[in-house]
Amino acid sequence: MAETLLQVKDLKVQFATEDGMVKAVDGVSFELERGKVLGIVGESGSGKSVTAMTLMGLTGGVNSRFEGEILYKGTDLLTLSDDQMQQYRGPELGMIFQDPMTSLNPVYRIGDQIAEAIRTHEKIDKRGAKNRSVELLRAVGIPNPEARVDDFPHQFSGGMRQRAMIAMALSCNPDLLIADEPTTALDVTIQAQIIELIGRLKDDFNSAVIMITHDLGVVADIADEIIVMYAGQVVEQASTRDLFYDPQHPYTWGLLGSIPRLDRPRPDRLHSIKGSPPSLINLPQGCAFRPRCQHAFNRCMERPALESHLDVATHLDRCWLDVPYKRSHRDETISGATEAA
Repeated sequence: MAETLLQVKDLKVQFATEDGMVKAVDGVSFELERGKVLGIVGESGSGKSVTAMTLMGLTGGVNSRFEGEILYKGTDLLTLSDDQMQQYRGPELGMIFQDPMTSLNPVYRIGDQIAEAIRTHEKIDKRGAKNRSVELLRAVGIPNPEARVDDFPHQFSGGMRQRAMIAMALSCNPDLLIADEPTTALDVTIQAQIIELIGRLKDDFNSAVIMITHDLGVVADIADEIIVMYAGQVVEQASTRDLFYDPQHPYTWGLLGSIPRLDRPRPDRLHSIKGSPPSLINLPQGCAFRPRCQHAFNRCMERPALESHLDVATHLDRCWLDVPYKRSHRDETISGATEAA
């Protein structure tokens, strides 16, 4: 059986502010095996990045509150000190941040930044670290890496900077790679190349990947399982195939309806879900998606549990609608949204 690398159990992350307590992550649970890819999808403010940053131990502070467990190879990462957590970042956990231009130091050469990550965790001299940096740049598809290793970040294109970030994240061969919106602000051709690269490197390094994005299309080909988050909660969780062919939550329908379709006439405008995500300080009563859901009814004033309503026990959703209603209305909602656009 595949090794279970990560178990997140009822994770809650809150931040104390002057306006109140921000419930950024509210009871998230999932498992991830070696060699698998988990996609986490949702709008901005849904809790995706906070979940990832908490896994890396980067959300600690005097105003932070944590509950639950993050078990990595049996060790609860939430119980570790900053110094102990530093031993996990790099050799065990690697992260590709959302914006490489703000994550890379503009006054240091690309090769020096990759070499620094290597030398922090390994006993290796400067020459050896630089040679490793060249090989990593070559592995992620940077042309002429022997010369480009001495370039500064502003001399790289957006796609090349993202590849450099991937090289840095993989510099210590981590078992778990977290990619936070790795294709943001990149054109579709470069997006496809980055996604293909992450999938290939996952196989080469036999690692697990958490892919965070707001676009279901990004994870369609690479993810084995998908979690859909809304207002800090998991509202649907299923295998990639089940989520696309048998979606159960109206929010998932809205996300699917916002994807342009090649088999239909080109719309004048792309569809968007009406309304805005709720405040994480003052969440709506009951279902968090209720104010934006066109299928809401009286029982939605009660908070639904995340559970299976199908024969597939691993397909979970957080919705009071019964399965026959969902299946009779979801295709109409998805296609209708696209046609209305």
